[in-house]
Amino acid sequence: MKNIYTYIICSLAILVGLSSCEEYLDDIPKGSKTPLTLADYEAFVRNEYGNHRVNVDQALNLLNDRFISESTLSFSPLDKANYLWDESADRIALNRSDESTYYNSYASISTFNLIIENALTTTEASEGEQRVLWSQAKVLRAMSYFNLVNFYADTYEASNASEKLSVPLITSADINAPSEQVSIQEMYDFMLSDMEEALPYLPIESVTVLHPNLGTGYAFLARLHLQMGNYDEALANANRALEENNSLYDWTAYYQANAMVIEDSESYVGKPSPMGFDYVENYNFRHGALSRITTENNIPVHRAERFEAGDARFLSRWKIRTVGAETFYNATLSGYFNYGGITTVEVYLIKAECLARDNQWGAAMDILNQVRQTRILPESYMELTASNEAQAMEAIIKTKMNELILTLVPFCDARRLNAEGTYTIGFSKEYNGQTYSLAPDSHLWTMPFPQGAVDNPGNGTITQNVEK
Repeated sequence: MKNIYTYIICSLAILVGLSSCEEYLDDIPKGSKTPLTLADYEAFVRNEYGNHRVNVDQALNLLNDRFISESTLSFSPLDKANYLWDESADRIALNRSDESTYYNSYASISTFNLIIENALTTTEASEGEQRVLWSQAKVLRAMSYFNLVNFYADTYEASNASEKLSVPLITSADINAPSEQVSIQEMYDFMLSDMEEALPYLPIESVTVLHPNLGTGYAFLARLHLQMGNYDEALANANRALEENNSLYDWTAYYQANAMVIEDSESYVGKPSPMGFDYVENYNFRHGALSRITTENNIPVHRAERFEAGDARFLSRWKIRTVGAETFYNATLSGYFNYGGITTVEVYLIKAECLARDNQWGAAMDILNQVRQTRILPESYMELTASNEAQAMEAIIKTKMNELILTLVPFCDARRLNAEGTYTIGFSKEYNGQTYSLAPDSHLWTMPFPQGAVDNPGNGTITQNVEK
C-alpha cells in the first residue's frame, strides 16, 4: 500500500507548500511545514477531486447503466467482459489497468485516517470543533469502505459474513501501517462502530456539502442497515434522516420550464445540471468517476426502456440519438452530478422498502408516490397501488434503480436482493444479433481486485474474492 500513502503525503506536501514529494519524504517537515491547526486538516475534506471521487464504472458496465460504443469494447476487454456478461472471461487477468476504484478509495481513506489521528489535537480550535471534524472523517471513511466492500467482496449475508473475506482494513495514515483483509462481518462491524462514534458529534448543518452532517449520518446508517437486512434499523434511521432533510426536487417543473430545449429533437445541448452542490436532495456530495464539469454518461436503448412513461427526470437528462450504426440515449445536461454521496430520494425509497417488508403496503406506496409526483409528468401520472408485498417491492425496486442510476446503489441493491433470493434481479438483451444474459447468481456480481494491488499489497496480503 506504499503508493497509497505516498499519495496522501504528496497531497499534504502540496498543501503546506513543499517543493516536491521526494523532498518531503527525505526530510520530515517541522514547524510551519507540518499541519497543526484544525483548518490545516479540514482543508483535506475540501479536496473534492482527490477525496470525494467514487469510481464504480465496472459496476455500471455490468448493469448496462451506461452505454459503451463498439469501438470502446474492441480495445477495452474488461469493459467488454462486464458489459456483455461474459462468464468465460478471466477478469482477473484483464484487470491490470482498471485500478482507480481501488486506489482512489484507499487514497481518500488515508486522508480520513490522517484527520482522525490528528483532529483531536489540532490547534486554533475548540474541543467541539475538533470533534466535528473527527466525526466527519469517520463518516467519510465508513462511506469509502462501504463502496469498496460492496464492489470487491460478496454481498453481506449474516449466515456467512464471518467466513468470507472483504477488503484490506487500514486505520492508520502511517506509510508502513499494516493491513488485514478482514471478513465481511468484521468490515461491517467496523463501519457501524465508526458511525456510532461519529453520530453524537455531527453538526445539523455543515460548512460545505462535502462535509457530512447529522442527516448524512442517519442516511448512511439507513443504507448500511438495509444492505445488512436490518430493516427495522434501516427504517428508524431513514425516518431520522428525513427529519433532517426531506426535500424532493420537482423534476416536472424543471421539464416544463425547459420544455422547448428538451423537446427539440435536433439539439443535444441541455441546461446546466440541477444535481450539483446545491441540489436540494443532497445530504452530502461526492463525485462519480468524473470530477469535473462534464456531461453524464450516455445510456443504452434497452436500459432507457426501463424508465416509466412520462418520467421528467429521464426526459430532461437523455435524448435518443444515432451516430453511425449505433443508437443510444445521449446525455444532455452539463455540470456536476452527485453520484457518490447520499440524497433524500434514496432514503425515501429505503423507507418505502422497509414499510413494504413490514406488511405496510399502503404506507409504502404512499412514500413511493410522493417521490413519483415530483418525477412523472401530470399527463402520465397515475398513483401506484399494491395489495401485497411482492407488488409493492416490484414498484419500489424499479423506481429506485431508475432514480439512482449511474451510482453504486442499484448494484448494491441487486446483489442484496439476489442473495436474499425472493426478488432476484437478472438481465437479458439482444446485441448485434446475439442474446446475452446475466443471471442473479453469476460470479460477475463481484469485481476482482486489480492485479497491481494483489501483486503489491504493501504491509499485508490480498486474496482474490472471485476465481475470474
